[in-house]
Amino acid sequence: MAGLPPDRPPTAGSPAAGSPAAGPPAAGPPAAGSPAAGPPAAGPPVAGSPAAESPGRGGRFRALTVQGWFRLVFGAFAVLVVVAAVVIIELLAHGRAVTNELELTVLPAQAQAYRLQGALADQESGIRGYGISGDVRFLAPYTSGLSAEAGAAAQLRTLIGRKQPMAADLADLEQAARGWRQAYAIPLIALARHGPLSGKDRTLLDQGKQSFDHLRTLFAVQNSHLAAAGARDRAALQRFNTVQDWAFAAILVAFLLAAAAVTQLLHQTVVRPLARLRAASRRVVGGDFGHRIEATGPADLRAVAADVEEMRSSLVAALADLDAQAHELRRSNAELEQFAYVASHDLQEPLRKVASFCQLLEKRYGDRLDDRGHQYIGFAVDGAKRLQTLINDLLTFSRVGRPGVVMAPVPLDQPLDAAIAALGTAIEETGTVIKRPGQLPTVSGDATLLAVLWQNLISNAVKFRADDRAPVVRINAAEEPTGTWQFTVADNGIGIAPEFAEKVFVIFQRLHVREAYPGTGIGLALCKRIIEYHGGDISLDTGYAGGTRICFTLPRVNPDGTDGAVAAGYGGAADAGTGDAAAPGQPGGNAAKSAGKADNADSAEGIPA
Repeated sequence: MAGLPPDRPPTAGSPAAGSPAAGPPAAGPPAAGSPAAGPPAAGPPVAGSPAAESPGRGGRFRALTVQGWFRLVFGAFAVLVVVAAVVIIELLAHGRAVTNELELTVLPAQAQAYRLQGALADQESGIRGYGISGDVRFLAPYTSGLSAEAGAAAQLRTLIGRKQPMAADLADLEQAARGWRQAYAIPLIALARHGPLSGKDRTLLDQGKQSFDHLRTLFAVQNSHLAAAGARDRAALQRFNTVQDWAFAAILVAFLLAAAAVTQLLHQTVVRPLARLRAASRRVVGGDFGHRIEATGPADLRAVAADVEEMRSSLVAALADLDAQAHELRRSNAELEQFAYVASHDLQEPLRKVASFCQLLEKRYGDRLDDRGHQYIGFAVDGAKRLQTLINDLLTFSRVGRPGVVMAPVPLDQPLDAAIAALGTAIEETGTVIKRPGQLPTVSGDATLLAVLWQNLISNAVKFRADDRAPVVRINAAEEPTGTWQFTVADNGIGIAPEFAEKVFVIFQRLHVREAYPGTGIGLALCKRIIEYHGGDISLDTGYAGGTRICFTLPRVNPDGTDGAVAAGYGGAADAGTGDAAAPGQPGGNAAKSAGKADNADSAEGIPA
């Protein structure tokens, strides 16, 4: 049994043969072509990196998608795992072989050698006892020793096989044992059958003892050889354990280095391009539409970046078109402003002349005209006045939303008081009762427009009253969770049919003939324009019975002065103001001067529900 000699040449794949388990890898740049040789953060390209590859290989790397990079990384990890598994299996197999050789061969061989030596020692003791005493009972150790010797020798021969020098030691020992039995043991047994030995027979007994001492010498030689084999195997096992520890440490370090390399590779090839794409997209979202989005990284990220860049280019082109349209719109608005000025001054002068000269004709030549002539002059004067009123109403409608006025907090009681004062004559003549809260909230808006709003709503309630009861107008306000105030103006008039809930807010949509209810059909359309300009909405409550109820919302004013609807994310009023909207009492702003003359009030109300 030779064990594992110290000078045994390393096998292929063993730690000493330069396998991956032969210790931690040397520090330095990643090997050419390895995954860890990704594009460096700075400096010249490292050999094996995509930047240093040939154009064809670089093209293959550029063609990789994010999924392709992950497959490459996991493939490299799989190769590393396979190599580590092969090294570990080789180490475990070698360690198992050394351990089996020690535990299943050397140590059992030593035990059987001790058993063999003990059996021979029992034979020698039995022979000496039988020769000295002549008692046959002393031959029992000799007899049992023979069988024990045979069994131990057979098992020892099986364990050591032909391994030298243990096989030679066993052969020498068996040969010496046979010689001792033939020369001394068997003759002494024959002599002792006649009684205890004496005289020259005792001399033969002493010679047999001296011959057995030679066996003891062979015992020592055999034990020394077996002990040497055990020591060699233990030393080899100790060396293997040391190499195994270093190999496992090297594998761990290799995995850590591979993980770090993979992390850096993914950071360079996936994470950084994705972060650049995200930052560039956010920059464009932030308003920098001129910032070009570069396509870098894996193929699919480059495709996404190209799509985003195409969208940015399309958006820039659309914005350019929008700027052109806005410029055209500003020019058109300027022309409309000029037209409104002309309509306000130049167009009304001929109308005044027509009305004045018609009245002069009636006054000077009235005695020469018959009834039909007086009727024709009345038609002309009435048409001129109605056209003048229509022009004023159109001017008021067009001025809502013009730039120049900054929104400010307005207590709604103030414009409501102004509207009631402007409608004082009509309210007094009709006996109208207005029920209002003790205090209305403060909203952000334009006081003049809000007064026009109240004036139109109340004048409609006065004009479209029922014949059998006095008009009653109820004004209520409630705070909404969306950062707005909900207002309602309800009356007990003739009401509006539900099918006209949308039509009543369209300009010039009259639901009655002029002879029944005078007006231009612009009142509720003007109210809608004012409400929408302030960032609210207005509608007809189709479920209300016993009259008409108009509901509208206005943004709430926060303690810091901002609109509650804007702070809550529901939008707000436009940045434009009205500037020169007509105030209550002025032409186009006074909703009604009496119950029968509400020229700019909405004439859509009044269809029975």
